[in-house]
Amino acid sequence: MSAYQSLARRFRPQTFQDVCQQEAVVSTLKNAIALDRVSHAYLFCGPRGVGKTTLARLFAKALSCKQLSVTQEPCNTCSCCHEITAGQSLDVLEIDGASNRGIDDIRNLSETIYYTPTNAAYKIYIIDEVHMLTKEAFNALLKTLEEPPKHVKFFFATTEPHKVLPTILSRCQRFDLQRISINYLKKHLQSTLDKLQITADPEALHIIAECADGSLRDALSLLDQILCLSKNHITYEPITYLLGLATKKHFFDLDHAFQENDLSHAFTLAATLYSEGKDLSYFLDKLIEHYQTILKHQLKATATFCMSDQERAHYEKASLFYTKEQALYILDYLIVWSEKFQKQGSKLTHLELILMHVLRSKQRVSLDTLVSELKMLKEPSALQTPCLQLEKPEQVIDKPPLDHIPQIQQEPSPEASFQDPPNPSEIPQENSLQDQHFETLLRFASVELNGVLKK
Repeated sequence: MSAYQSLARRFRPQTFQDVCQQEAVVSTLKNAIALDRVSHAYLFCGPRGVGKTTLARLFAKALSCKQLSVTQEPCNTCSCCHEITAGQSLDVLEIDGASNRGIDDIRNLSETIYYTPTNAAYKIYIIDEVHMLTKEAFNALLKTLEEPPKHVKFFFATTEPHKVLPTILSRCQRFDLQRISINYLKKHLQSTLDKLQITADPEALHIIAECADGSLRDALSLLDQILCLSKNHITYEPITYLLGLATKKHFFDLDHAFQENDLSHAFTLAATLYSEGKDLSYFLDKLIEHYQTILKHQLKATATFCMSDQERAHYEKASLFYTKEQALYILDYLIVWSEKFQKQGSKLTHLELILMHVLRSKQRVSLDTLVSELKMLKEPSALQTPCLQLEKPEQVIDKPPLDHIPQIQQEPSPEASFQDPPNPSEIPQENSLQDQHFETLLRFASVELNGVLKK
């Protein structure tokens, strides 16, 4: 029984045209070969799984190929191409920077670079994760990197270029590879499944591409795992259970609970997620993305969305349940709590409180509403219309007549006879009904402002 080979290795690109979504880098490398302007050192940077080491191998294969095509593509049939593909070439050496990071390793490398290549035109050193080299190792490599022999090329790959010494960076041609988009990942996954003669639902491919986070290798690794669960057809639901992910249905149910002001749904949803073993931190992160998507629908910023038609219809409906102020407030609240959530002890209790606060925000009065109400009360037309209704006469408690209240007789002081009579305008009068309502709103506004300032 032959050893199984993972999809990421089985479908590794063998030509430049197979490289995913790195057109600018590929064109530059192919033109360098065509114009005979190949530099002595290259640095490939970017996130994991976007093709850094793959491009370095393809570039080495193109420089070593004996039957290079007119479009600068390796033939994959000559002896050099076969050796490089199998990792058995004596002229293309791939070194792990994490395992060979000391100064002694670089000294041994420097001693071998003067040997001429055996079968290819160049002796090429590919150092993966080059940022793991020590400072002393970098300094030992510096002189060799600056003036190597004509038959030596250096290709570096790293996910953290900021850790590479500036003196090394200045001696390399740097290429920054971009993350692979969700749409391209979905197309590539579908193409891979077509080769395997396996079908899949569009929603299933979307969730795999979304979890890959721009990494083609991660997407193929997830697909490899899912194929052990679904043999002939891949559906959405088994993927969410396998990966421990919260489904979109949980988010849309929360939207309906918000619309219906169902506060008890906070406890129901938290208990469901906990009992199903979902990752609560991941759920909170995805909840932030959910409300961000709702806000984008409200602002009509949907040009960059990657989702199915059914999911888009759900979001268009959910965006009607919230105002822009409510969506922004919930987003601010969730972002603050996402930083604290990992440090909390009882995550279930805190998740219940977070969801309860999200649902209660439907009754929250915004500052803009309070200010507009205050402005309306100050207008003359608003003052003519009573804002509150007086209590009915029969509901008012009768006050005792004034003649039943004993009067305390006091002798007038000598100074009182010489005082002027009081001015009627200075006599305090009862506040009008509109002023009382205005004062009440001011009190609510002060409470609201105090809560905002404390955040």
